[in-house]
Amino acid sequence: MIGRITGTLVEKHPPQVLVDVGGVGYEVDVPMSTFYNLPAIGERISLYTHLAIREDAHLLYGFGTDSERQAFRQLLKVSGIGAKTALSVLSGMSVTDLANAIAAQETGRITKVPGIGKKTAERLLLELRDKFSAATATVTAGGVQPSGESDILNALNALGYNDKEAAWAVKQLPTDLSVSDGIRQALKLLSKG
Repeated sequence: MIGRITGTLVEKHPPQVLVDVGGVGYEVDVPMSTFYNLPAIGERISLYTHLAIREDAHLLYGFGTDSERQAFRQLLKVSGIGAKTALSVLSGMSVTDLANAIAAQETGRITKVPGIGKKTAERLLLELRDKFSAATATVTAGGVQPSGESDILNALNALGYNDKEAAWAVKQLPTDLSVSDGIRQALKLLSKG
């Protein structure tokens, strides 16, 4: 799996960018939220990525933040939502707006995204209600989250804790902890609960 690429931005053609990494040009589809924040052509860029392998293609999707990539991956899990629709959702609203719409179960905000009808919006809200809103709202509260908290959340998720439990544990931690100390303390908190 390709998790991140860093290289020189060669071309920008919405929604696709071309990134030169050591002489190899990677075509990467990005949501407009990431596209608007790209540096000028010829400058270095680093994108979190998601590789989708289909029978007829290998497609690479890029994101400016890990929270965008996590939201994209959650959207892909919803039946009827493909990669293009997930990119459309992230192009039409920020991760924070999406988390708030899911938490409030606001179908109207979701249907404003091109390609999302009422039934798809309802299914998206239903399927992501418990999985997406708690962790993403915590991740995006107050803007950009320090990478240490994101790493701790990811580690707890990888260890089998759900998003709500992981988000709760991270909220309890002091902000000046290293990632390893944060994981250790979060595990102690979760084992007591």
